[in-house]
Amino acid sequence: MRSTIEPPHHPAMDRRRFLLTSLAGALAAPLAAGAQQVARGVRIGYLRPGSLPLNRVDEALEQGLQEFGWVKGRNLHIEYGHAGGRQDAMPAVAATVIGTGVDIVVVWGPALARAVRSAAPHIPLVFLSAVDPVDAGLISSYARPGGNMTGVTNVAGPEIFGKRLQILKEASPSLNRVLVLSSSEATRTTNARDALVTTANSLKVRLDDVVIDSATAAESAIRNAKSPGTGIYVWPGGLVYNVAENIAQAARASRLPSIHPFREGAFAGCLLSYAVDLADVARRGAVYIDKVLRGAHPGGIPVENLSKYDLIINLKTAKALGLTIPPSLLARADQVIE
Repeated sequence: MRSTIEPPHHPAMDRRRFLLTSLAGALAAPLAAGAQQVARGVRIGYLRPGSLPLNRVDEALEQGLQEFGWVKGRNLHIEYGHAGGRQDAMPAVAATVIGTGVDIVVVWGPALARAVRSAAPHIPLVFLSAVDPVDAGLISSYARPGGNMTGVTNVAGPEIFGKRLQILKEASPSLNRVLVLSSSEATRTTNARDALVTTANSLKVRLDDVVIDSATAAESAIRNAKSPGTGIYVWPGGLVYNVAENIAQAARASRLPSIHPFREGAFAGCLLSYAVDLADVARRGAVYIDKVLRGAHPGGIPVENLSKYDLIINLKTAKALGLTIPPSLLARADQVIE
């Protein structure tokens, strides 16, 4: 018969054993919670401002999650929701998706992030944003976002809004008036708007703002803007991503140079785009989602800023508009569509 020899009883040793056991339990708790989620699978709420799927961008997010072991149909379910490009629909779609019992919510854009925070302030949230999240009031700082929110953004700063106008003017030197096309759900922060106005004043370009809520409204606004020296400047938002082709076709038909805030705009036929690849944002977003699902607190995860912007020039559109792109601008292009 085997006997177990135990050390003699000592009160100090008992106290140390108790403290060590308690500390180990506290440290293991988040890991245990994460392990339980891995075992049972998770539900992600995935919200977009526009109604159409983001296709390659959505695929990039799903592939990124799969690399961490989260596989749709096995241990991952994604509950999709969209606001149809309407600001007033965001609270309802956020509440509906949250009501399905999701473990975490992933949103494109600050407006949906605010809607989720209002509906369920304690649910973990990862945002994928095209505007400055501090300027938009989502977080207190990039290093320590605070609350229950973190994510990935893709802004080099408000000056990027002026930079796009500068590029459009360089491609079309006769430009003296610009239609600023923005969707109703888009976030237009003061700093970004001020940067655009400052650049417009320096270039002696007049800005005319039009807010749209549909593809038809975008086409109508562009047709009505047709006049010599006019260009189209598209403000970032969910709807303008979805209707990029409508915007591009209307601009070409009206013979107006245009710049789009998403690379898909140039491929749809806009003259220019100056943007971060949203597929890269989605892939990095998967890293954040995985961290949160495995127990990390969102408010303590620093926000990442992907600030590499690519200039894409559509030479087919330039030819259709009768424009000759300056060699200096072509030399700076990351991609040329011929």
